[in-house]
Amino acid sequence: MAAAGERSFAQMGLDARILQAVAELGWAAPTPIQEKAVPLALEGKDLLARARTGSGKTGAYALPLLQRLLAAKASALVAEQAVRGLVLVPTRELARQALRMFRRLAAYCARDVRAVDLAGPEDTAVQRPLLMEKPDVVIGTPSRVLAHLQMQNLRLQNSLEILVIDEADLLFSFGFEEDLKNLLCHLPKIYQTFIMSATFNEDVQTLKELVLHNAVTLRLQESPLPDSSQLSQFQIQCETEEDKFLLLYALLKLSLVRGKVLLFVRRIDRCYRLKLFLEQFGIAACVLNSELPAQSRCHIISQFNRGIYSYIIATDEQDLAEPEGTSRKRKKGAKGEKGKDQEYGVSRGIDFHNVSAVFNFDFPPSFESYIHRAGRTARVHNPGTVLTFVLPSERLLLAKMEEALTAESASKYTLTPYQFQMGEIEGLRYRCQDAMRSVTKQAIKEAQLREIKEELLNSEKLKTYFEDNPRDLNLLRHDKPLHPAIVKPHLRNVPEYLGRDHVLE
Repeated sequence: MAAAGERSFAQMGLDARILQAVAELGWAAPTPIQEKAVPLALEGKDLLARARTGSGKTGAYALPLLQRLLAAKASALVAEQAVRGLVLVPTRELARQALRMFRRLAAYCARDVRAVDLAGPEDTAVQRPLLMEKPDVVIGTPSRVLAHLQMQNLRLQNSLEILVIDEADLLFSFGFEEDLKNLLCHLPKIYQTFIMSATFNEDVQTLKELVLHNAVTLRLQESPLPDSSQLSQFQIQCETEEDKFLLLYALLKLSLVRGKVLLFVRRIDRCYRLKLFLEQFGIAACVLNSELPAQSRCHIISQFNRGIYSYIIATDEQDLAEPEGTSRKRKKGAKGEKGKDQEYGVSRGIDFHNVSAVFNFDFPPSFESYIHRAGRTARVHNPGTVLTFVLPSERLLLAKMEEALTAESASKYTLTPYQFQMGEIEGLRYRCQDAMRSVTKQAIKEAQLREIKEELLNSEKLKTYFEDNPRDLNLLRHDKPLHPAIVKPHLRNVPEYLGRDHVLE
């Protein structure tokens, strides 16, 4: 039941079938962004909404979009089946997530409303039959949607009613500015637009000028991250790179952090260096990056959400494509690095379930990156922890990030120093040094190539055999050791005198 002054889902005038799906999802009451955005959207207003990751932004646009479609179906004025909703997202993973949410909300009206995801790895020719059926909603990245428009597989000039741009603060930084501008030429003159974003940066302002008309701007009076009662944010000062590896080893091996953990690093080779390092101690971890096939990435996330893996090492290459302050426009005809999926993104909006902690093993390249990484934990009402490793050369960056957090939160913001008895883990240093010596550049390169080959095979299996045998998916694991020959047995066990009780202050 909604509290006094709050509007319930039933009071929003939503279709009974939508309300039934909402109840099944366990949404007792609208989140703040849903409470404000849904009624305005149902009035036909353009919206520019800022709300933090995990605040229910997807529901805030999916509910009015679905209601509008059902109303159109019930109207005698609408007879022809056509694409009336377009949802643009920066990554394939976000497209799948949006489709999944839309289908769950449309569970009781699935015969009346259909949505398709065009962001998958399939060729446009393979996707063409899906568009020939004229689904009600199309979800995809700007580049893929534009490709279908240019091939005339998709026509929106006379039918589009609602355009949604989700995670808008990322769209241009992922190189979609030109694609989006070209795509807009294929849309009608009049349509309703929703722009959803975790932050309001210059790119969002540019988008606003491109697509919004007399829009209502929603800036929820909230910090970009949950408060300290839900999200604990720590920093660990590390004098050297070796100290970072030593501290991580101690944290994981001594179970000082429990539950599922996302570890963010700055480059793909760092993913494999960290994975191989942890393997020395019998700590299994998955690598998630843009070089892996899309099917494998989705399967890794799915298994992580089901608790099969405890640790994922991830990177977001787009964050590091160009330094802050330089132009992020994609040059015409420019291609990404060979083998990398240019529509991949981990820290940005992906729905990881029940993540206990996020480790910024490598310092985030920007304030926005920190917000999106931290947003993977402490979602909805669950508690979470963010732990950022800081080298001496990064202390100024830490101060600037704390200033930015303070400005966004309207109160003094500092990352709490993590209390740790460094002297008590010095006895582990020789183990750490042993493991680091084993992880050579050649070992990293070989491991990277080996995993890509294995995941390509896994991806093909996922597409064929495992579609018919879903139970066997559990047998396909992504955290297998990549370099078992170099693991030294004595490193797997920690002597009792170096146990966790001697480390915590």
